[in-house]
Amino acid sequence: MNRFFRSGRPSFAQLGPLEQRLLEEVWARGSATVRELLANTDLNIAYTTVMTTLDRLYKKQVLSRVAEGRAFRYAPRVTREELQRAAAGQAIQELLSSGATSSLPLSYLVEAVTEHDIELLDELQRLVETKRRELQKREKR
Repeated sequence: MNRFFRSGRPSFAQLGPLEQRLLEEVWARGSATVRELLANTDLNIAYTTVMTTLDRLYKKQVLSRVAEGRAFRYAPRVTREELQRAAAGQAIQELLSSGATSSLPLSYLVEAVTEHDIELLDELQRLVETKRRELQKREKR
């Protein structure tokens, strides 16, 4: 991936509001040209603005493109889930490398999970136990 993305993967948090909006529109359609986006959305912005923004998403390797006449047809290179995973991973990495003692960021995570949905604590525990078993199997090899 482009070095724009610090983690080597694109992240939704690293995209501007217009980039996010246009990416959502392309995801909804599967693929689109600038003209199609302007004709089928309530975007009230210039053709060249959409063209430049889609080009930026292409350069960030979030979209692919193929020539279609004198224009380009853009399609997503990443799924919503991949982008969300990268954003969550990046946020957690930043939290863990914040310089605080190692258990402090984890306590923040547990607190946030608890506030969101207490049942997620059980899911978090299952995930940790599954990961521990995977790591133990690797160590035995």
